[in-house]
Amino acid sequence: MTHRYLTLTVNAGVATVTLTQPEIRNAFSDEVIAEITEAFRTAGGRADVRAIVLAAEGPAFCAGANLNWMRRMADYSREENLQDAGALAEMLRTIYACPKPTIARIQGDVYAGGMGLVAACDMAVASSNAGFCLSEVKIGLVPGTIAPYVLRAMGARAGHRYFLTGERFDAAEALRIGFVHQVVEDAEALDAAVDGLLKSLLVAGPEAVKVCKQLVQDVAGRDIDAPLIAATVEVIADIRASAEGKEGVQAFLGKRKPKWLGTP
Repeated sequence: MTHRYLTLTVNAGVATVTLTQPEIRNAFSDEVIAEITEAFRTAGGRADVRAIVLAAEGPAFCAGANLNWMRRMADYSREENLQDAGALAEMLRTIYACPKPTIARIQGDVYAGGMGLVAACDMAVASSNAGFCLSEVKIGLVPGTIAPYVLRAMGARAGHRYFLTGERFDAAEALRIGFVHQVVEDAEALDAAVDGLLKSLLVAGPEAVKVCKQLVQDVAGRDIDAPLIAATVEVIADIRASAEGKEGVQAFLGKRKPKWLGTP
């Protein structure tokens, strides 16, 4: 697929998906949604990709829906709105369920649907000048499609406030409520923070990282009951019996690097 609204690059095991419409604050449309979905499917399916960074050009990370798309949506029937919202939901699900770990690199403001992009990623690092806003109620709408991901990231209590008020909040507040994992001062520090996360991801067992990501999604929020305990027992038994698990333990006991790091 040829990309018009983003770039997808791969270097040393890291895929970077960069939104490239700074002139409209990287607001998205149905065309952009299709490109983001395809980019994460492609990067997630590549054997040479170990992690994916979602980044953006310009002063804003993502301002939500662009005005031309909103003008078209204003005349949509309910059926057309269902189809349109379904494409957005599929984009978010593709990012969230991507088998590779994902990092949102937030260099500027994040509004409305852009909040869903950040929340669907596994990790988020923001510059201190970034601002965040679930602005939908201000124009008589609701953050419906992004809600499952945003609420997992910030929690229901914060959701009650920011869903209902549409207030803008700063990076420090995003950190306090858990919406982002780290806040740094400038672009150089932002790159260093992302690189630090990537360094940790790239030395870990590739299959273990994939299974850990699925483990969090499967276990978080569930009651600790017999079926959950049985499932976690199976997870650890399977990974211990796997080639990667055996190699990792043997490398640790032998005080050597595991083979996935390129050592004999």
